[in-house]
Amino acid sequence: MKFFVDTAEIDEIKDLASLNMIDGVTTNPSLIAKSGRDFKEVIAEICKVTDGPVSAETVALDAETMIKEGRELAKIADNIAVKVPLTWDGLRACKVLTDEGRMVNVTLCFSANQALLAAKAGATFISPFIGRLDDLNLDGLELIQDIRTIYDNYGFETQILAASIRNANHISDCAKIGADVVTAPAKVLQAMVKHALTDKGLEAFLEDWKKTGQTIL
Repeated sequence: MKFFVDTAEIDEIKDLASLNMIDGVTTNPSLIAKSGRDFKEVIAEICKVTDGPVSAETVALDAETMIKEGRELAKIADNIAVKVPLTWDGLRACKVLTDEGRMVNVTLCFSANQALLAAKAGATFISPFIGRLDDLNLDGLELIQDIRTIYDNYGFETQILAASIRNANHISDCAKIGADVVTAPAKVLQAMVKHALTDKGLEAFLEDWKKTGQTIL
């Protein structure tokens, strides 16, 4: 499974990249606004930190302007994945940009039908939002499973990019049911290392070592 980090904070990206823990980055207008920096400047810097896909989102609602924005974003770096919404205009933009050889991430997916349309339009990635479905007492993981089944049935190459990841269990659950990629905040990726028994075992080892009165250095 590929890990993308969902952030526009350069230090977070550099830290994870130094451990080879990420395969790409996703951003959105909210994350860019939170950074307080120039949009294109941030995206360009991120693209220098990772060779993997960097999702940069269009903000237009009509297909014609989305396509123009997508082409402009793609000029920033070769690893840009143009992010468009799962609307009819977004699908039109996806088809054009994909035909031009660009990576496209179709975002805000909340149903298997939407994911099927995105695959038909040639999307590189489809981004189902797990956490937002869970917030409505719907099963976000079931959506991932449904998309996996449909894509496998027909050999679609669109990668399932599980988004709106809220906790470490979401990540392992997505891995079990075959999501190609998860994108999560840095703190969620880092939380994967935590386990109470690891902490307890380490504490016991260190206490026993202290009793020996020895040092390694």
